[in-house]
Amino acid sequence: LRLILSLYFCCNCSTSEQLATMALRLAANRAFTGSSKRCARSTNVFTISNENRTFQTPLKVYQRDLVTLSRDGKTLAPPMVYIAGEEMTHYASNLIVDKWIKPYFDTSSWETFDLSCKSRDETDDKVLHDAVAAGARIGAIFKEPTITPTAVQVKEMGLSKSFGSPNGAMRRGWNGITISRDTIHIEGIELGYKNPVFFERHAVGGEYGAGWNQVGKGTLLTTYLPADGSAPFVVDKRDLTDDHNVCVVYHNPYDNVGELAHLFFKRCLDANITPYIVTKKTVFKWQEGFWATMKEVFDAEYKEKFEEAGLLERCGGDLQHLISDAATMQLIRWTDGGFGMAAHNYDGDMLTDQIAQVHRSPGFITSNLVGKSDDGRLIKEFEASHGTVTDLWLDHLAGKETSLNPLGLVEAMIGAMQHAATLDHEANPQDEEKKIVHEKIMNFTETLRHALHNTFRYGQGTRDMSGPSGYTTEDFVDKVAWRLQRYLEAQEEEAPPPVLQEPAREYRRNYDIDYVAARKLFEKYDKEGDGRLAFEQVSKMLEKLGVAPKKTGGEEKVPDV
Repeated sequence: LRLILSLYFCCNCSTSEQLATMALRLAANRAFTGSSKRCARSTNVFTISNENRTFQTPLKVYQRDLVTLSRDGKTLAPPMVYIAGEEMTHYASNLIVDKWIKPYFDTSSWETFDLSCKSRDETDDKVLHDAVAAGARIGAIFKEPTITPTAVQVKEMGLSKSFGSPNGAMRRGWNGITISRDTIHIEGIELGYKNPVFFERHAVGGEYGAGWNQVGKGTLLTTYLPADGSAPFVVDKRDLTDDHNVCVVYHNPYDNVGELAHLFFKRCLDANITPYIVTKKTVFKWQEGFWATMKEVFDAEYKEKFEEAGLLERCGGDLQHLISDAATMQLIRWTDGGFGMAAHNYDGDMLTDQIAQVHRSPGFITSNLVGKSDDGRLIKEFEASHGTVTDLWLDHLAGKETSLNPLGLVEAMIGAMQHAATLDHEANPQDEEKKIVHEKIMNFTETLRHALHNTFRYGQGTRDMSGPSGYTTEDFVDKVAWRLQRYLEAQEEEAPPPVLQEPAREYRRNYDIDYVAARKLFEKYDKEGDGRLAFEQVSKMLEKLGVAPKKTGGEEKVPDV
């Protein structure tokens, strides 16, 4: 270390003042020989101390000016799929993108797909298939709420047919594992749950993929034909005696439950919350496999970690199973939060709606689909958990004031932008520019969240939070845009953290260095008279002065500096 520091000062020495400082440091190095030394590492400096002498060498300085943004030069946003919907949430999303995102980011790398009913009808749903393909390729998706038209809406909109929910196609196309729904919290504002509540809803299977038909009297056979060519067998046989019956057939695919378990337990562990598994397996015996897989993964890889974190104390020291009926009751009672639940597709849908109501409304929970690409990358789609807010859209069309709370939309946008930046950086880990963009995205999105939350806290929220005096949809977006710009400008104007160096030695009371003599010594070796010394000149000078670093050999010596 002494040699490195000596060469550092030699190669950067250009004036007699620097030479004097260098000589003083080298003298101090020699004074340290044979003394006891202690080394301490702090965030920004490597410090070596001996009694009252302290030298600090910068290791890495975080330059905030590299990761903040301004309106002067836009940053190219990483690739992302943007799925547009309709009605009030589409209008609000356009305002958010135009006033919060585009002033700071070039979004030309985003691929946008219009999933409005009109667009799906005009393209015969090709736009949905294209969006799913793009999502599988890119891996980061933001989705506005969309409409699944009723028979009445099909006529009102003049559609050629009724289109189903796009969610099923997305979950299949992105190998859906789970839909993560978490409570959103604003520090300083009390909502339903005091602490976070996480929920993992199995993204596939169950009633949502069911086949069905209306039939009369007869016999229903459900027959399984094995893919390996072995003999088929009857899964279920029942006689139908009513004149009017509805027969429903569905299945629960369990291959990805292990992946769901890892995602769930990791998230709970990171957030310091207690996990629970919810089924109705006491009655629905076919759900036993879900619980068994979750428990197996937990015992093998997570139980010890949860025990060390003290997160099993509230549940008897082990992973607990809750019957879905009991879970319904506990969601109302456990308002302190600090827990997570994982369940099948349908149970998850119902229970998360209950969480939303306890926590104020669907606008205060997230809805993130997590899947996996064929090469193992996580595909994440982020959307608000509420619908298109038709009532406010009708008011808007009628020229009335509206006041839409965009919290769920913004959390979805933040999640999608962060995941896009993470994927882009992970695909190019050695690319310094990608790393900087990733840091800019993270800084921007956290600053946006801070600006959004503070706007609510200052009593400048939408009317669902601030009452009749609350802001309109447009005024709220403008207010957050103003606050966001202020926060980002404050970062831009803030000087980067200083490089921690040894204070100037002339401040010491016993300082006795003769700078005149130091300048004469410098000029003696400055043969060219240009005020600089080459490495060879400095080496020769150090050798003649007897302070040149010596080669070390034999047993390792303790560093002098």
